[in-house]
Amino acid sequence: MSAPAVKICGVTRAEDARAAYEAGAAYIGTVLVPSTPRAIGAPRARAVMEGVPLPLVVVVCDLSAAQAAAAARESGASVIQLHGDEPPEVLDALRDEGEWTLWKAVRIREADELRPALERYAGRTDGILIEGWHPRFPGGGGAGFDWGAVAAVRDEIPEGVNFIAAGGLTPGNVAEAVDLLRPDTVDTSSGVELSPGVKDPTRIRAFILAARTPGPTVP
Repeated sequence: MSAPAVKICGVTRAEDARAAYEAGAAYIGTVLVPSTPRAIGAPRARAVMEGVPLPLVVVVCDLSAAQAAAAARESGASVIQLHGDEPPEVLDALRDEGEWTLWKAVRIREADELRPALERYAGRTDGILIEGWHPRFPGGGGAGFDWGAVAAVRDEIPEGVNFIAAGGLTPGNVAEAVDLLRPDTVDTSSGVELSPGVKDPTRIRAFILAARTPGPTVP
């Protein structure tokens, strides 16, 4: 299995985007959801990426297709991560709005919730991001999920759909998550922070190294 790509999310500062790029991240994520701890506006998201030649993922929640497209244009995003209860039709409409990569986040309490989401967004999303359900935040709450239970249905994620594992990943546990889940991409935010929205370059480097380092063989 090849090493997963790494997304550093919840980036609010240009120096953190640069540190992630220099450490080997594949994606930078910014959160445009006002109710969340790391929220920034689209103009600031664009400024964060100045001089950083990586795809920008903008996280939005329950916007219309027109609103999400406008946010992506204003921020210069390559990927739109839909983190709410968006109906499939929003993804269809976004295809008509521009040539973005679309990721749909799924917050689960148990693995059985993954199947309906896969069916609902089949053929519409380029990536499925899985994290745990959080009672307060639609995303970015650092809530994990049962890796073993999701690993049992991992092969139901269609080939060609980017499987992004998120929620509670840290330098200390990401290697285990990679071994169990075989994700295409791993996503961290609070796991590499000094405080909300302030990343730690040392933790970013440690996370990326751990994600790329094979762990013990899983039977």
